[in-house]
This record gives sequence, C-alpha cells and structure tokens, in this order.
Amino acid sequence: MIITLLSNINYSDFKMANYLIKDIINDNYLNEEVILKGWVYRIRGSNKRIFLLLRDPSNIIQCVIEKESDESLYKLAKKITIESSIEISGVVKKDERSPIGYELHIKKLKIIGLAEPFPITKDQSIEYLLDKRHLWLRSRKLISIMKIRSTVLQSAREWFNKNGFIEVSTPMIITAACEGGATLFNLNYFNHKAYLTQSSQLYLEALIYSLGRVYVIAPSFRAEKSRTVRHLTEFWHLEAEQPFCDNEQNMKYQEELIEYIIKSVREINKNELKILNRDKLPEIKKPFPRIKYDEAIETLQKKGVNIMWGNDLGTEEEKILTLNNRLPIFIYNYPKKVKGFYHKPDDNNPEVVNCADLLAPEGHGEIIGGGQRIHDKELLIKRIKEENLDINEYEWYIDLRKYGTVPHSGFGLGVERVIKWICGLDHIRDAIPFPRTINRVYP
Repeated sequence: MIITLLSNINYSDFKMANYLIKDIINDNYLNEEVILKGWVYRIRGSNKRIFLLLRDPSNIIQCVIEKESDESLYKLAKKITIESSIEISGVVKKDERSPIGYELHIKKLKIIGLAEPFPITKDQSIEYLLDKRHLWLRSRKLISIMKIRSTVLQSAREWFNKNGFIEVSTPMIITAACEGGATLFNLNYFNHKAYLTQSSQLYLEALIYSLGRVYVIAPSFRAEKSRTVRHLTEFWHLEAEQPFCDNEQNMKYQEELIEYIIKSVREINKNELKILNRDKLPEIKKPFPRIKYDEAIETLQKKGVNIMWGNDLGTEEEKILTLNNRLPIFIYNYPKKVKGFYHKPDDNNPEVVNCADLLAPEGHGEIIGGGQRIHDKELLIKRIKEENLDINEYEWYIDLRKYGTVPHSGFGLGVERVIKWICGLDHIRDAIPFPRTINRVYP
C-alpha cells in the first residue's frame, strides 16, 4: 500500500535524489533540499511537531515536521508507524543537539510501506529475538556488527591479494574427512556416502602445486554437540595454503593478516565500534607472543586447572590463558594425538606436531588453527593408518606426495570468531546474520 501526500508530486523537481544519509551530513548540503529513502527507526512528537528518526544503511537522521508550516503533511506523518518505509524531501539544517550534527526539515513525504505494529519491543528474550532474527537484523547493534563483518572479509581479501595469494573455490560436498568423522554431517549423495565439508584444506593443498599461494572463503559445517559461546554448526572459514612454507613462516602470515584486518576495522568502522562500545579496540602490532603447548599446560596447572599433558585446550582453558592479554598469542607444538593426521611431527620430538593455534585476547580464545603439513608420502600413509582412516578415501591426497611434493603449511581462520573478538560479543551467534547452532535452524 502506497500513500502519497499529493497524487501529482513531481519528484523530478527535487535537487537531490537517492542519496544516503551519510552523503548529506556535511556543510556542503546545508540549506539544500535533498531526497532520502529509508525506514522509520523511532517516532516522537507533540501537538505542534513530529520528529521522525529515519534509518538507511548508512546512518540515522532526525527529520522534523512542523504542524504550523504544513498541517496536511503533519496529518500524514501521524499515520506513520515504526519500521514504515518512506521517501522524503527536506532541507538540511544544522543542529548541535543531534548526534550527527544535522537534521532534516521535511517538505514532502511519501509512505511507501506502512508497517504493521512492530513485534520487537524492549525486554525481549534471547530466544524470541532469534526467532525474529529476520527483523532483529535491523537493530543498531546487528547493523554495526554486519558492517564490521564486511570490513573483515574485504580487508582479508585485500591482504591476500597484496601478498600474492590467489582466491579459489573448493567443494562443499566431500568424501574424505579433514578433521575426522565424529563431527561430520552425513549426506546420501545419489546412493553414495558423502559429507558436508569441515574444511577446504585438503583441496587447497592440491591447488598449491599449480597456483602457489591460495586461499578460500567459504562455509564449513561441523556436527559438534557444543553449546559454548564460540561454536556454530555452520560457519564461514577463511583458509589459506602456501608451498615452500614451514610452521614459522605460517605464523608470520597469520599475524600480518590479523594486524591488517584490525587496522582496517579501526579506520573504516569507527562509528560501528562506538555503537558497540568497542571504540577503544587497541591497535594490534606483530609479532605476537608465542607459547609452547607444554608451557601453557604448566601455566594452567599453576592456576588450579585440572588438565594433564596430552589434553586438548578447551574453551575455558583458552579463556584463562587469554583473559588479561592485549595481543593475540600463539600456542604451538600440540601433542600429535589431539591434532589432525596431516600435521607434520616435530623433528626433535615426534610426539608433538609443528602446528599453532592463535588465541584472541580478552578470553575469546582460538580464532585460527594452522600448521605444517606432512609432505613425505610414507609418513602420511602411516598417520592415516594410525588414525584408522580408510586409506582408499585419501588416495588422491596421497598422490600429491608422489608427484613433486614440497614442504607446505596453511591455516584456517574462523570468521565469526574473529568478529566476536573485534566486536566484544558475549556469544558468537551475533557474528553472523542467521546463526546455526545445535538447537537452531530457523529462520
């Protein structure tokens, strides 16, 4: 339903059309008449005037309608409800009381979509907001997070492109597991057994022999029955693989990438960080501290944590290790038994592997897992057998070690985990538009 103030409005007479709020909040447009389109974020008023807070993807601006100036316009504005979509023409004015320093004095108004009573009000439960996620995405908090998410992905691609990586595409439907079968989603693929991918790593390894440094940004799926604040069943995975690269160089790539992402967010998303109370997000500079797995276990034991050498680090252990940190930290040389079969055993101690997890500060925990891959064919076959995996499923992967094998390394970054840290979120579900967890697949 479209309601117009006058049926014969000629919008071609307007001086500016289809501008975003961010474009007109400067002195260049002071006292100029512009057209804006958006949604009504808030409404307040009196018997003399109405204030509409107009929201578009770029910002929010207060728009004023004076009854004394135009009573028919005032009456039309009285019909407007929260989240109605409107098109307005108005004059840009300065207002020091406004958070953005400007407001719009409306001269013409068109209601494009008159909204029904908006179902989200104050004091809603988390479950209700998740059920109404398609509407809750309009909140200032989630808008800010999604803009930061965009910057994270954009800046990551910039860094990779500047450093000679080629973006590739890898399959989401697989037959050979990367991380083991316990956390795979099974598929009946035309009467063949298949899975949703946990990681693109194995396919990236194939591509380094032709393209060199490669990366992919794609969804991954893990059927972990985890109810922690940092687990999703469907998440976005940024993975990279480099030939002629050891674990040490691999860590350097990771810290350079994270430094670049944080720098970009601090520069591009100042307003969003302020809305999220993260405007004091510190500058991140490499090198990051590096701690051996052995040292991490000793530290945790001294803090009273019941953990033994050989145990993997979980959410709580990583939180303890990073809670008071300002920089991310690397934990490296984990025991062979808690890491994937493809990790290269350390030359000095074959019970540990040349790998590293990068843990974000402030208790957010692991954001990247990476390491050096086994490039020796016989050793790879041995590890596959030790893990009781079906060697026939990995025949193509073993082939890579037969024909021109090279030392190589790679890593996988959890996009939502990085966003959770940057935005200071309590739960990872707010780092993605439509979260998928073990108890949520709607909407």
